[in-house]
Amino acid sequence: MDFLQKRLLFISKYLPDYLQGLKLTLLLSLIGVIFGALVGSLLALGRRSKSPVLRKFTTAVVEIIRGTPLIVQITLFVYSMLNVIPPDLAFLRNKLFLATIPMCLNSGAYVSEIIRAGIQSINKGQEEAARSLGLTEKQTMTYIIMPQAIKNILPALGNEFVTLIKESAVVSIVALHDMMYYAEAIRGSTYKAFEPYFYVAVIYFILTYGISKLLGRFERRLQASDNG
Repeated sequence: MDFLQKRLLFISKYLPDYLQGLKLTLLLSLIGVIFGALVGSLLALGRRSKSPVLRKFTTAVVEIIRGTPLIVQITLFVYSMLNVIPPDLAFLRNKLFLATIPMCLNSGAYVSEIIRAGIQSINKGQEEAARSLGLTEKQTMTYIIMPQAIKNILPALGNEFVTLIKESAVVSIVALHDMMYYAEAIRGSTYKAFEPYFYVAVIYFILTYGISKLLGRFERRLQASDNG
């Protein structure tokens, strides 16, 4: 009982800190997936462009981002920007703002592949039929291809959100107050190496497992509507 009381005392004392960090985790993940979807759409369209320069540029951006760890991208970008941006531009030196930029780009690189796969999953005959009816390439993409592709990629975008929730833990490296930051602070004040990180792992698991289950239900509904 003494063991259980100590655990409950630890949780009750530090739970507000974990919840405070959870807010930042969710905020970063939401920003990352929303703006990542926008960036990913542009990158996916760029990779399908008829311009070889644009196609090679967007391909290079995607490969570089996907080929380097997010923790390296955030560290390099945040500290390089802090060295470049003048001190009087405090709003641009905000670490939360700076950290979201590489997160959005990183998410966008992976989302671009999801979108590209979604576009390629649409039967080529639909594009040819639309063009034969007089629709331009832009109109065909906007009104025929993308609406169907979006329906196909929504489950994958949901999975990207779950992935971002887990990957957002790396922002503690630039001293942003997410759950990992608080876990490290609690470890420093209690000299306990296991407990602070264990409870972070539990919160991450509950969060990602719950969202994954919701996404699974949503995907089954989409399949049911297709079959119906």
